[in-house]
Amino acid sequence: MQVQEAGGSEHWKRVKKQLRAELGDDVFTSWFARVDLEEHLDGTVRLSVPTRFLKQWIQNNYNDQLMGLWQRECDNVHRIELTVRGAIRPRQSPAVKQSLAAPSGAKPVMAEGRADPLAEAAQVTRAQAATAALGRGETVSDSSRDVLQGAALDPKYTFETFVEGESNNLALAAARQVAAGGAVTFNPLYLHASVGLGKTHLMQAVASKVRASGRKVLYLTAEHFMYKFVTALKSQSALAFKETLRTIDLLLIDDMQFLHGKQVQQEFCHTLNALIDGARQVIVAADRAPSELDTLDDRVRSRLSGGLVVGIQEPDFALRRNILVARVEAAQKTYPQFEVPEAVLDYVARHVASSGRDLEGALNRLVAHNQLTNQPITQEMAEMTLRDLVRSSEPRRVKIEDIQRVVSKHYNVTKADLLSARRTRTIVRPRQIAMYLAKVMTPRSLPEIGRRFGNRDHTTVLHAVRKIEEMARSDYALAQELELLKRMLDA
Repeated sequence: MQVQEAGGSEHWKRVKKQLRAELGDDVFTSWFARVDLEEHLDGTVRLSVPTRFLKQWIQNNYNDQLMGLWQRECDNVHRIELTVRGAIRPRQSPAVKQSLAAPSGAKPVMAEGRADPLAEAAQVTRAQAATAALGRGETVSDSSRDVLQGAALDPKYTFETFVEGESNNLALAAARQVAAGGAVTFNPLYLHASVGLGKTHLMQAVASKVRASGRKVLYLTAEHFMYKFVTALKSQSALAFKETLRTIDLLLIDDMQFLHGKQVQQEFCHTLNALIDGARQVIVAADRAPSELDTLDDRVRSRLSGGLVVGIQEPDFALRRNILVARVEAAQKTYPQFEVPEAVLDYVARHVASSGRDLEGALNRLVAHNQLTNQPITQEMAEMTLRDLVRSSEPRRVKIEDIQRVVSKHYNVTKADLLSARRTRTIVRPRQIAMYLAKVMTPRSLPEIGRRFGNRDHTTVLHAVRKIEEMARSDYALAQELELLKRMLDA
């Protein structure tokens, strides 16, 4: 490692410390633990990584954040270069070679008796995966079992505890049919809903029922899928990872909106195609429809849209009340004396209207207040305990035009400036803030927001949103300014 400018190593230590603080230990360890500083010279920082995938991932997702942190340390930094360190191929031990040899000792052959180069390449890759696994004290079967472990299932999430209503009955019917097995009809089944409306509950209910029948099930969040794929690449067991994925009977991917990275998305698409073509079931869930997942590759969005796409809407009053009744009955198994008057149930169902998760949180507060104070549940107590959850009226719908007007006035620029191609700092920052507010405060897609800001590309909007999000994490003044603008728009 050669660091030409004085203090370069110290700068890099402080940058890594700040990255860990902003990203958290898990994300930092996944993406930056093996990034080394090679050189800091003439305003250019050269970093090295062990794989091309890691290089591409950091460039696509963290380049601006890295640049911002380096420029905070050194004003003269204007460029960051990422290079891939040379990989050393692990040497196979005789024991590994023997364990990987075919029973006959012959090379894989094609029907005509000629050596199959694709099969040979696959065998070499499996050998490398086994070498890496043995180096960690594992076996190939250990690696396969690790892939199939997936994310933990919550035992509370079953079909019996899911409350049906008009807003979710189609999603429930589709999930039950998938769980029942038989012919694969809806593939993939794509569920989309806002936070707390039951999509994760349904997915885990399907996973639990299918697993109980003895079939192979893998339930993962999109971030968990990315982590497993990157880990497989690092350990040179990517082929074993792919082959194991394609042997399962049911694959469930939650929070699809968080699937990033070109190579990860390509592998997910290949896995999706292989499972669907093999009549294996796939269920995917996200917070929006496939067409609105702007960060996904077009092929992935198209494949997801090709199955049954079902949206779950906000629960109506009848469903909210039924959810409360079900949760009260569940609470009474632990606290037999717990009672909630009908009037209080009506009050909570009428005013806590955003999601089933908020309803459950409201009931938990009532249970806690009742058990800790030994006071009965009353209307007055419920109003006091739930005052921050109660929504007295429908929130005002914010329009992009409102955002442009408020931002223009606040930063003393014109709407024409926001829509123009001007790149001066006094214009760029308000424009990025306006795009960010449009994304978080309106239901508009990134392409539509781009069109409303001077026909800009959706990637420009995405860059602006990420930029403001990253800056707000470390810039308290900016975070306060954003909250002020939101209050002005909600007023």
